[in-house]
Amino acid sequence: MHRTTTRRTRRSALGALALAGALVLSACGEDTEPAEQSGSAATSGPEIVVTDPWVRATDGAEDTTMTAAFMDLANQGDEGVSLVSASSDVAGTVEIHEMANVDGKAVMQEAEDGVELKARGGQLLQPGGYHVMLMGLTEELAAGDEVELTLEFSDGSTQEITAPVKAFTEEEGQYHDHSSHDHGDDEKQGDEKHGNEDPEHP
Repeated sequence: MHRTTTRRTRRSALGALALAGALVLSACGEDTEPAEQSGSAATSGPEIVVTDPWVRATDGAEDTTMTAAFMDLANQGDEGVSLVSASSDVAGTVEIHEMANVDGKAVMQEAEDGVELKARGGQLLQPGGYHVMLMGLTEELAAGDEVELTLEFSDGSTQEITAPVKAFTEEEGQYHDHSSHDHGDDEKQGDEKHGNEDPEHP
């Protein structure tokens, strides 16, 4: 009688251990599945890579309250996205600007729709083309300084970058007039001659 009771007790204990093991494995499986789904979602959509960012120094500029940032943007994702805004602690106002032809004149103006980055495509922000305009600077920027920029995209994502400041290379004049956004016919001819690398304007 005693041996029978002992065997039943052992069987009950083994059964309880097996049940506990099954519950642990089941719980682990439930935790693993959402993690895998989350990782898959994180890698989908646009993947923006920013290379060669830089900001023009204000040394030598007639108007030292504004400058521009340039960079190369590449969308390595399968969905299109746009750069819609930017911000920086060194500027009171930051806007995305573009070169446009208005009534036969080349003008610089705010890009209302931002900078489009098609899937597997990109866009170079450079002098004479798209650029990030920094206005109302809180300090002068000298070559060798660094500027922290936060870029915001149409999908709600943001990216923080550090852009080195490079020497001001314009021979004379200043940045385009943001009050009128008008460069005039002579400047348009200069743009046609030099393409997107106009030495007179950001």
